[in-house]
Amino acid sequence: MNTLIIRLGTRDDVKARFVEAGERAARGESVEATPSLNFASYDDMHRILAPSRLAIVKVLAGQGPLSIREVARRVSRDVQAVHRDVTMLINTGVIDRTEKGVEFPYDRIHFEFDVSAAA
Repeated sequence: MNTLIIRLGTRDDVKARFVEAGERAARGESVEATPSLNFASYDDMHRILAPSRLAIVKVLAGQGPLSIREVARRVSRDVQAVHRDVTMLINTGVIDRTEKGVEFPYDRIHFEFDVSAAA
């Protein structure tokens, strides 16, 4: 299954994963590139993947390219509002625009983060 992993973390976290992968590759170990999207905070992630936008991503998952009008029909929303949300999702790298429409080139999303109590 083709999965996009969503993570919360700092640039230092991303850099550490990159360095670790480079060190493993230098030792001759297998290193797999995993499609992922990193957000600095839960608030950033929620701003981009708000429930209405996540509904768009779910509709697109595994479907191939769809027109914005078709996406709007499937999520039962106004085309202009869906167009704004699709533009945000494209600009942040969550979905892609192709000649045939917009698409989420993955079958699913896996969220990988911890939520802790406030200090």
